[in-house]
Amino acid sequence: MNIGIIGAGHIGSALAVRLVSLGHSVHIANSRGPETLQDVAQKTGAKPVTIQEAARHGDIIVVTIPLKNIPQLPKDLFTGIAADVPVIDTSNYYPILRDGHMPELESGSLTESEWVQQHLGRPVIKVFNNIFAEHIRTKGLPKGVAGRIALPVAGDDAGAKQKVMALVEEMGFDAVDDGSLHESWRQQPGTPCYGADLPADQLRELFSKLGPQRSEAQHAEYLANHAKLEREMAEKGST
Repeated sequence: MNIGIIGAGHIGSALAVRLVSLGHSVHIANSRGPETLQDVAQKTGAKPVTIQEAARHGDIIVVTIPLKNIPQLPKDLFTGIAADVPVIDTSNYYPILRDGHMPELESGSLTESEWVQQHLGRPVIKVFNNIFAEHIRTKGLPKGVAGRIALPVAGDDAGAKQKVMALVEEMGFDAVDDGSLHESWRQQPGTPCYGADLPADQLRELFSKLGPQRSEAQHAEYLANHAKLEREMAEKGST
């Protein structure tokens, strides 16, 4: 497939390495222009392009930039792109380390990807947000092999979700349906599946236990869990 990646950080670069290794044609972009991506191109095999070119190179498009930068993307970025081209969102909300506080996300009324979808004006599929970047590149295993990691995939467009789930499977992970985009809170930071690398049966059991609707108690607990994680990461970074 032709895959466009907007964002050349840890996740974007790891996805590029893995997808190129599988034979896909990958174009990658960042906010500073393709001339700044020569090292990334050399390491990943992806072709450095502009953001607009990445968005138009696609059977699938991946948006993997800091959440706070989503509103800065061009408003017409997806104009003219076929409605059946899935847009993957990998973003996570890091208020302490990176994004600053966003009241609409902390209230619990919106999931992170619902917020992204509103700003992009385009349906998105949430995946690749709960796994370490290095594991995307190195932990994929053939179907049926013990230790294969499952990745949650959430979204409101059934056709787009199926295309993305097929790609996840090809990359060496079991794709587990996490329901609608409103239910994607179950894979956000602070939740039990975040960074846990669970197998498919355990991930499905966890989602069943959590339920579809996020309670106020769950929201408060997972915000607190994530804040603790962010503080620990900040302390490690300063030592």
